[in-house]
Amino acid sequence: MQLSFTPLPDLYAIVRLPAASLTPAWVKGPGLINVTMAEDEVSIVCPSDRVPPSVKAEQGYATLRVDTLAALDEPGVVMAAVAPIAAAGLGVFVISTHLRDYLLVRHATLPKVRSLLTEAGHVVV
Repeated sequence: MQLSFTPLPDLYAIVRLPAASLTPAWVKGPGLINVTMAEDEVSIVCPSDRVPPSVKAEQGYATLRVDTLAALDEPGVVMAAVAPIAAAGLGVFVISTHLRDYLLVRHATLPKVRSLLTEAGHVVV
């Protein structure tokens, strides 16, 4: 499966808050925002510049949007996107929405990730 990717312009942060935390006001705004509430944590992905200095966050992530649209239950989309990155020993954080998927990788690894995806037959805009 050939996929097309577009890098998003901002650097992103991944924040972990205690379970049952309310969504902080600083999350709101343009760009990719993801809030996942689970029994044991609240995870937030948002542009890095929104996270207050007092909040512990994993900073410095580049985000690649998967532009290839697929049916919600189409098999292999995430695997096709992640496999070349994981095979090279690099980490990747995946967000899936109803419409598309997003890959977050350390910004310093973005040139290598672009190359890996291209070598795997994908297109990175």
